[in-house]
Amino acid sequence: MSNKKAKLLQGNEACVEGALAAGMRFFAGYPITPSTEIAEISSQKLPALDGKFIQMEDELSSMAAIIGGSLAGIKSMTATSGPGFSLMQENLGYATIAEIPCVIVNVQRGGPSTGLPTSPAQGEIMQAKWGTHGDHPAITLYPNSVEEIYNTTITAFNFSEKYRVPVVLLLDEVIAHMREKVTLKDTSEITIIDRKKPTCSAEEYVAYRADDNDNIPSMASFGEGYRYHVTGLVHNETGFPTNDNKVADKLIRRLIDKVENDIDNLSIYEDYKTNDAETVIVSFGSVSRSAKSAVNELRNNGKKVGLFRPITIWPTLEKQILEISKKAKTIYVAEMNLGQYYYEVERIAGKYCNVKKINKVNGELITPNEIISVINGGN
Repeated sequence: MSNKKAKLLQGNEACVEGALAAGMRFFAGYPITPSTEIAEISSQKLPALDGKFIQMEDELSSMAAIIGGSLAGIKSMTATSGPGFSLMQENLGYATIAEIPCVIVNVQRGGPSTGLPTSPAQGEIMQAKWGTHGDHPAITLYPNSVEEIYNTTITAFNFSEKYRVPVVLLLDEVIAHMREKVTLKDTSEITIIDRKKPTCSAEEYVAYRADDNDNIPSMASFGEGYRYHVTGLVHNETGFPTNDNKVADKLIRRLIDKVENDIDNLSIYEDYKTNDAETVIVSFGSVSRSAKSAVNELRNNGKKVGLFRPITIWPTLEKQILEISKKAKTIYVAEMNLGQYYYEVERIAGKYCNVKKINKVNGELITPNEIISVINGGN
């Protein structure tokens, strides 16, 4: 018999529920609007599950703390917004090169700087990929409903554990603070992925020797008897720093390849009425809800319009976008910034169809009528 019950949940609350279901038992963070509820609810629920919550002095230390928690073998998460996400970038790079799984939730608000703390935006699309320096892999997911936040948070942990990377979960103020009826899955229905553990003895363990099949090394937890070195420097298979050019090249390429070469298993998206669409709207997060309403209204008026919604923002879903561009006459990218994802879509689709923008940066959601007006006007 199913124990599933419908609940009225806020988006940020669903994020915590998803994290706990995925096995998150350590949260370190600094409260910041509009992500604060994630920290508050984590502080209430983790102790009851023998987990740990700590409020850090800032976002730099919050990111450092979850790196430490993960190295100790505990699934770890932090949450922030705007300026806090900027402060996390250096340690996000550290987690990337040291291959430390963790999840970073960024509930986007208007920027730059302090900006519009209580208003929605989608201004960290590019920062989620390129915020930290150097060439590196990036996995970023972006749900658009409360129930999808729950499910996608679980997926974020699974991807993080599987690929040994920090995963960024993008929300925005609208979906983080809205409340919807949600039916949470039974635990028996949830697939949980844990990091690959070493099967050799401690003496035989080489910390960064990757499996030839997937480019991912096994990961021992601190305290399990496996001694190894962790550094933010380029390192060899033992984890110790090196200036060897060949080793550096091999490491950076492997870090990227372990993600990019498995793009088919990372590709999550919604394809809505695009089969015969002459016009396709590309959007994500809260804006995609407006876009779907616009599609339905335009369809009712005889226009062949569809929606492509990437849930996986990074790596870019090039194959799917390219396929759409070869069928559609025009693609509109609707987003609450001045064209960050537009430039990715235009790069891929621009040689096959027209690619245009629908943008807003005043702290207000793009409405269905505004999308309809642009498409009907052809601007």
